Amino acid sequence: MKNSGTRWGVGVALLLFIIIFLPLLAVLLNAILPGLFFGNIQFQGFGLLGEIFHRPLWRQSLLNSVWLGIGTALLGTLIGASLAMVRARWNFASGRLLDAGVWLLLIAPSFMLAQGWVLFAGADGLASRLLGMNWVTAALFQPSGLMVIMALSKFPLAYLTVLAATEWNVSQYGHAARLNGAHPWTVWRTVELPLAAPSIVAGATLVFIDTVGDFGLPAALSTVYRFPTLTYSIYSAIYQSPVRFDMAGVLAFYLVVLLAMAMTVLLWSLRRSRFDFLNARAVRMIKVRPKSTLFLNGVTIVFLMMSIGIPVGSSLCVSLMKKAGNKLVWPNLTLDHYFSLFAASSTDHKQLSFFEGMLHSLTIAAIAAGISIIIGFIVAYVLTFTEFKMKGWLQLFSIISLAVPGIVMGIGYIFVWNQKWLETFNLHLYGSPSLLVIAVIAGAVPYAVRVQLGSFGTISSSILNAAAVQGAGTLARMLHIVLPLVRRSLLLAVLTAFGTSVFDLALTSMLQPANYVLMPLVIDQAFEFGRYGYATAATVLSGGMVLLIIVLIQFTGEAIFKWSDRRERNRTKIQERHTHTVQQGGSPYEFNS
Repeated sequence: MKNSGTRWGVGVALLLFIIIFLPLLAVLLNAILPGLFFGNIQFQGFGLLGEIFHRPLWRQSLLNSVWLGIGTALLGTLIGASLAMVRARWNFASGRLLDAGVWLLLIAPSFMLAQGWVLFAGADGLASRLLGMNWVTAALFQPSGLMVIMALSKFPLAYLTVLAATEWNVSQYGHAARLNGAHPWTVWRTVELPLAAPSIVAGATLVFIDTVGDFGLPAALSTVYRFPTLTYSIYSAIYQSPVRFDMAGVLAFYLVVLLAMAMTVLLWSLRRSRFDFLNARAVRMIKVRPKSTLFLNGVTIVFLMMSIGIPVGSSLCVSLMKKAGNKLVWPNLTLDHYFSLFAASSTDHKQLSFFEGMLHSLTIAAIAAGISIIIGFIVAYVLTFTEFKMKGWLQLFSIISLAVPGIVMGIGYIFVWNQKWLETFNLHLYGSPSLLVIAVIAGAVPYAVRVQLGSFGTISSSILNAAAVQGAGTLARMLHIVLPLVRRSLLLAVLTAFGTSVFDLALTSMLQPANYVLMPLVIDQAFEFGRYGYATAATVLSGGMVLLIIVLIQFTGEAIFKWSDRRERNRTKIQERHTHTVQQGGSPYEFNS
């Protein structure tokens, strides 16, 4: 079992190294050795890294990313931590609505939310045209305004982190402090807040990482407001003439450095966490009904209307309006934008084909979800049930693409797979859909591993050891023991990987094959050229289609599982009755007759 597990571990670790770690390593090497991956190695010292402080665009991109990340982390953590502490302590009607809204924001592509904010707050947006709020444009399209928009989109990371840490009841410490005369504010400041501090720091770090690596917001804002960040400047360096691989490499290097510093803070906060209160007497927090239920419900609903209602509602309204600049009245309503999505052919070069893009994106997402689940299943098995000595590296390879932005992964894939010598082995994949599939798999693997590890932890290894003693190989144990026990989490992992792969704008922008239409590019290009009706209709319809597919697959999967369980139970009953008949001396044919 040990040798077999090692072979599986080495194989899957090598695979993850190629598809996840090697592109990141290529980005770091290219910043020091420009031309390394194009047959022209020229070590020029570390001077190129220092030019970021002398070139205005490079310097401004770095400063904008840092300030946007810090500001969003502070504001998003303040919002998320406050809501989580309220949600953990009190039971109110809109609490479940808040939980659902948090998950909706977490899985929604950031560029779609950003486009909704642009449609609302732009100079000719809904705020000024419908509501007469002309001040919104100047208030939001500035650095502090962008922090507010990002905080309203990224706070779920801090909310979920703090909520998970506050679900345990530590009131015994507070009661002890109160018995010694401490004021409630003093109890919260000196007891509850220090216990929750590591989770707050972890939440802030996650918000910072997600903000700095985000590509959707700068891509959407570029239509109305110039605010260069590291991610968008990397994209511009690749798609300008001449192509600036050196510039992209240096900016990607500093982006990775920022994320590495944030990950260091995250690991430090996790090590500072205390779990000694989780002993045998630990109990979960029991939520109580607050005195001001009406107030909490009102605040929650208003907040959800701001964070979700504005971006989603703006896209929905514009998709139904003949002219976005006019009022939302009956003569201005139409379904023409939705009908135009299915036009046989479009003569407008500014509008890519919705049907073609949807078909390609769904196909790539389905293939990537299927393969990533297989890889994730093997990784989770090796990490849980084997004695593979390189588990630490396997953990690192399986999680690193969560922290590395898609834009960095994309440029890493260009460096690795855009080399002439690969043509000899027919592996020159840059410019083909295959490379995009591999990149999407790399992005989906962390979700597949994380979702499955939880269910694998509930399986006793003694079952697998008993099967191994009986001669069952590793593959047989995977297929006939582990797979049936974790099938529901496997279905959830497939749907998660599929849902997160359809609208990945960063990877599709970097690795788009020539004349190959993809759904995020359909929406982004239509929005960039001011075809807001087409872009929003594509957003609403494609998002609804993906959600419908996920729901249908989940219901179908659950129905198959129930049918399989019922069939297995009937088979077991028949076998038991058959065994009972034979043991009582009767013929096995008596039962059948």
